[in-house]
Amino acid sequence: MRNLKNTVQLIGNIGQAPEIKEFGQDKMLMRFSLATNESYKNAEGKYVQETQWHNLVVWNNKAKSLSKTLEKGKEIAVEGKIVTRNYEDKTGQKRYVTEIVVNDILLLGHKPAA
Repeated sequence: MRNLKNTVQLIGNIGQAPEIKEFGQDKMLMRFSLATNESYKNAEGKYVQETQWHNLVVWNNKAKSLSKTLEKGKEIAVEGKIVTRNYEDKTGQKRYVTEIVVNDILLLGHKPAA
């Protein structure tokens, strides 16, 4: 049970083309957003669909191997951990970012038809 302390699993669609940054020969960072959808009945009995957006980060070899496969709209399943970091913006304001650092990705469906 110790491994379950900071684990998240999501299934959704990639929101935009992944952004890739390379740092030397062996370091690579890939960032993209993932949309997950939830449907439920509201108090009036009508179905409502809500979309949540998640910021995902993939590092090094996994990023390199997936860089040509992942594209906007593709359905994937991910497993990773939640990480919150902070930084100062240009005005000196402290900002916080919550991301999911991906450990594993499973390609599921095809890109939905436009």
